[in-house]
Amino acid sequence: MKRFLFYILFAFLTCSLYACSSGEEPEQKPEEPEQPEVEVNEELEYWTKEANKSTIAFVKHFWNKDRKYFNNIMNQDTPQDDWGYWPQAHAMDIVIDAYARTKDKAWKSYFDAWYVGVKQKSGGSYYNDFVDDMEWICLTMIRLYEYSGDSKYINTARDLWNVIKRNWNEQYSGGGISWKQSEPQSKNSCSNGPAGIIAARLYQLHGKKAEDLEWAKKIFEWQTAKLVGPDGRVYDHITNHETGERRDWFFTYNQGTYMGMAHELYNITGEEFYLEQATLAANWCITNLIDKDNNILKDEGAGGDGALFKAVFVRYFVKLILEEDLTGSERQRYVKFFNNNATVLNTKGTGEDYHYSGNWAWAGNKFCDLNAQTSACAMIEAKAYYEMMIDKKKK
Repeated sequence: MKRFLFYILFAFLTCSLYACSSGEEPEQKPEEPEQPEVEVNEELEYWTKEANKSTIAFVKHFWNKDRKYFNNIMNQDTPQDDWGYWPQAHAMDIVIDAYARTKDKAWKSYFDAWYVGVKQKSGGSYYNDFVDDMEWICLTMIRLYEYSGDSKYINTARDLWNVIKRNWNEQYSGGGISWKQSEPQSKNSCSNGPAGIIAARLYQLHGKKAEDLEWAKKIFEWQTAKLVGPDGRVYDHITNHETGERRDWFFTYNQGTYMGMAHELYNITGEEFYLEQATLAANWCITNLIDKDNNILKDEGAGGDGALFKAVFVRYFVKLILEEDLTGSERQRYVKFFNNNATVLNTKGTGEDYHYSGNWAWAGNKFCDLNAQTSACAMIEAKAYYEMMIDKKKK
């Protein structure tokens, strides 16, 4: 990290000696006190500016100021027929990230607007047949509460959590939360990892209720047994409830939520097994789900859900990187990979006026969708957050 020391030097004014009738000594000017060294963290300054520019452009391109939600296509003024419910949560998380860094009330002004706009657009309710969609909204509600203290957000999160929990069943695969309310047999990683994070975060932020911690542990234990390999790979879903056969689809967001759930449980309990599982999931992801030519997270598709997956991994990866109990070798590897993703994205993958594609090594064209933009903005915000936290630790 480059640091520059600026010193302010002051010249002392002296008076010429002269003869005077009184014979008094000439007046002496008091010595100026030595000025303190001023240390500037160049990395923090740079990434703070980049995050500000990126997120300002994000809101400019995608926020629908009339309907109070994020458009799916940039600069589109017409109503969204291809409305995606779950991306709204991750788009709002970018705004929360900006507020968390800057404490600028301008970002906070979007909180209530989004809370109303998303509910109206989704038919007057936050409930959804897709359980994972409710989970993403629930996690964002928890963050809104965390940074505002407004009880309506945590009350909404609790309401959603009560619905989510009802989708646990042991009829299929001996447990787990189903992916869809209408399909109790659908046992997926995307509906269990986030649920475990919800339970752990509610425990920490809202009363430390034993029931919440029990849920987090139960979900973690089930997913670890049914959908996670011994090397840390996270399978997408169960295909045969009799044999336990799993679909060998692997995505960054499933690695990210399992990693995040394990890390949250480590923070609560201090039990080493949770941290070991978090690092296994992280290691498998940054070894296998990458663009090897650039050593960055791979492109998981443009114009669809996959373009948003990296935002989820990055959000929980940066928290793991900052974990004080990581071994030195793990931290070094994680920081190197994390920093390279940010640098490649910002040098190769950033287009005019901060637009992005799903490939972080290619800027693409000016036609951008919300999912790809959200993932890239999450990376830039995470890098700025990382530099801020490192700077605080050194002071």
